[in-house]
Amino acid sequence: MLSVLIETLNDEEGLARTLASLIGGAVEGVVRDVIVCDTGSTDQTHRVADHAGCHYVTGGIAAGIRQAKGDWLLMLEPGARLAEGWIDDVAAHTARQTMPARFSRARASRTPFLSRVFSGNRALAEGLVISKRQAAALSKSARGAEAIARGLATKRLPAEISVAPAK
Repeated sequence: MLSVLIETLNDEEGLARTLASLIGGAVEGVVRDVIVCDTGSTDQTHRVADHAGCHYVTGGIAAGIRQAKGDWLLMLEPGARLAEGWIDDVAAHTARQTMPARFSRARASRTPFLSRVFSGNRALAEGLVISKRQAAALSKSARGAEAIARGLATKRLPAEISVAPAK
């Protein structure tokens, strides 16, 4: 079972797009709960989370990790969309691996090599599948989901993600 955590700040539209791509996982029983970790939004983010049946917590990612019920966490940026087939790849990974994993970028989300080198890479752009135990340990010294994801050795999943647009 997987808990999905989405750290957000004033991104109600992006949150709605991400939640829509998770419906298949909830129907299949892979997604146990979705937690929206708000860091001070002043828009309607809380209403989007409430209408979608998500848990809404303030206080950032550490509060969400504590509330998560799954043994594995899927961390996503608001606006990211998972492609068809992600459920099987994540379930297979969590059944046999202990290391974190990231999704492969969808063709439309791939940026040219030089653009990636000279722009600031977002550590959560490709999502992150991580054990709750490891995420809890990392959250003690990290200020947010981006800091947890940065610098981790990960496995690449064949499932694709459409990356959220840069803000």
